[in-house]
Amino acid sequence: MKPSQQNKPQKASSGPEQGSWQQMNRKQRREMTRKIQAENLSLEVVHPHAAGIDIGNEAHYVAVPPDRDNKSVRRFGCTTAELKEMAAWLKQCGIRTVAMQSTGVYWIAVYDILEAAGLEVYLVNARETKNLPGHKSDVQESQWLMKLHTYGLLRNSFRPSQEIRTMRTYWRQRNDLIRSAARHIQRMQKALTQMNIQLANVLSEVSGVTGQAIIQAILAGERDPRKLAAFRDKRVKAREEEIARSLEGNWQEDQLFMLKQEQDGYEFCQKQMNECDERLQQYLQQREDRSKGAELPKENRNGSGRTRRISRGSICARSYFA
Repeated sequence: MKPSQQNKPQKASSGPEQGSWQQMNRKQRREMTRKIQAENLSLEVVHPHAAGIDIGNEAHYVAVPPDRDNKSVRRFGCTTAELKEMAAWLKQCGIRTVAMQSTGVYWIAVYDILEAAGLEVYLVNARETKNLPGHKSDVQESQWLMKLHTYGLLRNSFRPSQEIRTMRTYWRQRNDLIRSAARHIQRMQKALTQMNIQLANVLSEVSGVTGQAIIQAILAGERDPRKLAAFRDKRVKAREEEIARSLEGNWQEDQLFMLKQEQDGYEFCQKQMNECDERLQQYLQQREDRSKGAELPKENRNGSGRTRRISRGSICARSYFA
């Protein structure tokens, strides 16, 4: 009597089921490693045309299945010409999908060129591709990545579209400039404090209108506390007399030099941020409006309903998407 359907081979209950590599514990990974290294046929081949790349800062090692080329592991340099040669060799070997680790920023150029060549690229976290303990060469690492990818044990990391990546680059550059400007402000406050100019006790920030006007006057040579206090903005809570008392300090040439250096650095960061703002505005104006006329909900900070004051050089991202 013939069976109505072919029975699938049963796997041993003691072994781990084939699944995502990062979901296994250490014991299951060791057992799965032994199966992969022994080329256990009970494992399902998910990507038969897979390759693995070990990313480096000077060279990349690429491994393909042994039946695709006489030399299944090749070393390629990091120049654009060599990366294009890598892509051509992978396509010649019949490779359709490639797995590589997200090592620093060295993977980006490889990813872009392979993706442009029509290959499916899996970008995986290095923590999810750990092998058994022991020293591993670059060749072994690339072969291990290829095997894990062949059996579908790697999870692809999300990489946004080029449109988002471009905008993200501008935002990250601007964020770095904000941090740099903050460091300049801290060093300005340090120089003022060492000269016993207690400006931070009467002003909320030296980067505001009043603080910047006073610092500019100090750097221009003004030392009279009352004349400096006259730059007080009407929105400042401290009285002009209080500000004048805080400006009676011990002027020192070295600290004044440091103050000028930090002020110049702060102004340069502000200039660079303004350029980032202009570039962001130009870039976003060129993008298609997908809001369909919808408006963003009203911003409410800490439930107070008040709008936060935006200092000079800052940018409101909400206005770009409104």
